[in-house]
Amino acid sequence: MVLLTGLLVAGCQSQKQSNAELLASHDYRYQHPIVVSEAPETLDLPIGRNTRRLGGPVTDSIASFAMDSRRQGNGRVEILVPTGAANEAAVHAVTRDIRGALKQGGLSRSQISTRTYPSSDPSADAPIRLSYARMKATTGECGSWPKNIGGGITQNTNYQNFGCATQSNLAAMVENPSDLITPRSSTPGDQNRRAVVFEKYRKGETTASQYTEGVGAEVSE
Repeated sequence: MVLLTGLLVAGCQSQKQSNAELLASHDYRYQHPIVVSEAPETLDLPIGRNTRRLGGPVTDSIASFAMDSRRQGNGRVEILVPTGAANEAAVHAVTRDIRGALKQGGLSRSQISTRTYPSSDPSADAPIRLSYARMKATTGECGSWPKNIGGGITQNTNYQNFGCATQSNLAAMVENPSDLITPRSSTPGDQNRRAVVFEKYRKGETTASQYTEGVGAEVSE
């Protein structure tokens, strides 16, 4: 009897999950984590085979892309030029305009590099791609339904895809992905206001601001 009881206890203990495993099986933040890593930010420029100069709206977009690279990336932009495409002559003609627009966005000559990539279709007009590296927040793909979503109701557990869309939207909306890793430093307090509060405290006066009930916006009849 003692041996049988010991085997039952050992069997129960072997089936227990750790706290981390329990959280992973119930918390969508563990099932669909947001990963912060370096990834390329790109801008594709469609270039027609008869194009020889870039228009104002296009150069404005390129200059804005350059400013974003300084604010969000390392301030270095790479120009990827297609080779073997039908618009190869046009691509080489507008490359100088692209460099000029990037300089308008605040980049120096040393911060702009150029390399080529082969076109997959020689009869098509391949785009020029601008790229810079930046930190991005991403999640895995949503839409995984390996089990019936009603199968875990009796176990009080979430289905596999639960929370994936929320995590993906949060990763897409956050402006600075580093905020998901560590908070930003606090701004300094108002020294003038602090001095006023301390002076009132020394005098035994009320340190709070005066507020009169009923004073504020009025609705006209």
